[in-house]
Amino acid sequence: MNKATVSTLVGELIEENLVYEIGPGKSSGGRRPVMLLFNKLAGYAIGVDLGVNYILTVLTDLQGNIVGEETCELHNRSLDEVIPLLKKSIQSVSNQTPKCTYGIVGIGIGVPGLVDDKGLVLFAPNLGWKNVNLKEMIATEFNTPVIIDNEANAGAYGEKLFGVGKGISNLVYVSAGIGIGTGIILNNELYRGRSGFSGEIGHLIIEVNGKKCSCGNKGCWELYASERALVEEATSLLSGNSGLGKEEIDLSYLVKLANQGKPEVIRLFNQIGEYLGIGITNIINTFNPEMIIIGNRLTMAEPWISNPIHRVVENRSLPYHRKDLRIEFSNLSVYSSALGAASLAVSSFFSGDEVSILQSRV
Repeated sequence: MNKATVSTLVGELIEENLVYEIGPGKSSGGRRPVMLLFNKLAGYAIGVDLGVNYILTVLTDLQGNIVGEETCELHNRSLDEVIPLLKKSIQSVSNQTPKCTYGIVGIGIGVPGLVDDKGLVLFAPNLGWKNVNLKEMIATEFNTPVIIDNEANAGAYGEKLFGVGKGISNLVYVSAGIGIGTGIILNNELYRGRSGFSGEIGHLIIEVNGKKCSCGNKGCWELYASERALVEEATSLLSGNSGLGKEEIDLSYLVKLANQGKPEVIRLFNQIGEYLGIGITNIINTFNPEMIIIGNRLTMAEPWISNPIHRVVENRSLPYHRKDLRIEFSNLSVYSSALGAASLAVSSFFSGDEVSILQSRV
């Protein structure tokens, strides 16, 4: 582009309050350049990780920095219970939005299930949802652009932008929570498959005649390597053991017991780690990625599942495929999906005509 075109475009960005001048820069021989800075506070985005037993909602600026958040537990997964809680959570963080030019530029929601390109949740087995038009429900309520995506896709996007996946061209994000989902980035792009449903590796069959899964199949990976699998095994093993207290058996409680050195709990975590390693081995042999990132709630158990994962991968994956491979635990902890969802909303804002729409609205 010639200088006149660049000046015109920059002038428009300044007028729209998306960049601003910060003074002259160093001269390289001619006139000193005018330095520009992106205005990350011109608007804000909301990102939601809609889990199976929780809703995590964050408010971010346009550069992905969290400025507000709210978490609530889900005890009932029916639409009648979840949707009001979801709307309340979004409204709560929306109320924390600082004064700015564009207000909330978009809402991104990561859902543990199959989502089409129109924001319809086709099937979320761990929630028990089918054909839920979540995008329309939320967009109508808040009069704001809404992006709905699979939570593992959002997590992979979040890790690529803000986490240990920065600078990595080929990675697979393993969202290990109540279920297991995967987000796949190949050649720096989120791989969605022909219909947009890729990444359901949690339903890879690892036991031919195994347990019955909510997806309708048997022997799925997530039945043996997820938070739910851990809690089910722990409940069966530990219930009635008076020496382990009266607390509800959940992941946080099991981490507490493992920190106390309870051998039966540590063995359970080792078993979950081994099963995670089996599925990760299949991912490595299939995609030959540069990095596997393990995220979501099971990262709380990293001290006890990391060694079993690496041991199984070392023993079972193809040697050429694991050469130079890195297996990392997310440094974003539980925020990968929520941050990714918010960033998808920001990307949509900048790629469409929402800038002029929102500017006229405010």
